[in-house]
Amino acid sequence: MSPRKAISYVLFPLTCWYAVGVAFRNMLFALGLKKQEAPHITTIGVGNLSTGGTGKTPMVEHLLSLLADQHTTAMLSRGYKRRSKGYVEDDGTHNAAQLGDEPAMIASKFPQVRVAVCEKRIEGVRRLMENPAMTGIPDESDQPDNGTPQLIILDDVFQHRSIKPSINILLTDYSHPFYKDHILPYGDLREFKSARYRAGIVVVTKCPAQLNPIERHNIQQSLRLLNYQKVFFSYLKYGELQHLEGGRADIDLRRMDCVLAVTGIAHPEPMVAELRRRCKVQHSSFADHHDYSKRDIAHIRETLNALPGERKAIVTTEKDAMRLRGKCDGLPVYVLPVEMAFHDGHNINFDQVIESTVRENISFLSKLSIWS
Repeated sequence: MSPRKAISYVLFPLTCWYAVGVAFRNMLFALGLKKQEAPHITTIGVGNLSTGGTGKTPMVEHLLSLLADQHTTAMLSRGYKRRSKGYVEDDGTHNAAQLGDEPAMIASKFPQVRVAVCEKRIEGVRRLMENPAMTGIPDESDQPDNGTPQLIILDDVFQHRSIKPSINILLTDYSHPFYKDHILPYGDLREFKSARYRAGIVVVTKCPAQLNPIERHNIQQSLRLLNYQKVFFSYLKYGELQHLEGGRADIDLRRMDCVLAVTGIAHPEPMVAELRRRCKVQHSSFADHHDYSKRDIAHIRETLNALPGERKAIVTTEKDAMRLRGKCDGLPVYVLPVEMAFHDGHNINFDQVIESTVRENISFLSKLSIWS
């Protein structure tokens, strides 16, 4: 029996109490004793049922790539493990300490998007709407001329039920699907599997690049969704290596004697597998959202020096890069970008569904504001 399983059995009584708490909270929402608010703006919620590692950040980036040039867009997150409190909006510095690593990374990649963090999502939405700032180039008739966002992407919002997104997207990892998991701390689920019915769209993430139609059908059956819920399958697509401080790196990993993969993410297995397809790899794994200290950098340096061969490099994730910049003087650190790609659907396309739904929502709200 694995140590995790042994601990899970010991903590099973706590799982029962946690489940009671989740059920009681959901009952308060069902009875209307705890209120949900649907903001007067188009919102897309991205979340999961598990504790992490389902690919929320690649999904948020995909949505921003798809929509941010068409509509005035903002992104709101909790800003996990940031050093600040309350509402903070990116001021152009992309400060990971103030925003958190993921929002800082998104702010650096999408300068036309307003990026903010706030523990209370509904307060964050209100602040974004009350404090307009020009971030894009209005070019459509429905586009507001005061910089107020038309669309807000809400990161990791599935459990924050005080806000009701216009579009609710639930992610589940192909290798760790929610239907095979259990409630915390026995498993990794933050709430009951029945919560999946709050989503209008379910995306199975991190699938193999080639997915057998029979396996896809079996997964759909296991998800046990309702007719109104749409299902999509996605995989991770890796790009060309970048320098730690930015810019394309002219390096061929296949010519390296050995590569040190440094990760501080929940499930680094897909990235490590991608690197191992190209070269010999040793993996140094840190906790999710790890804040690298001088001692950690010294350990990474020692590990790199101990690797065999002369041609060696360090490869890390985009998220880790936000916490490693300015700390790795003299180290050959490169970043492996990743994006989300979708398997072909059966007469249905994820991008088309999102674009048409967002366009209709924005148009409706624009007309509603004129009438009111």
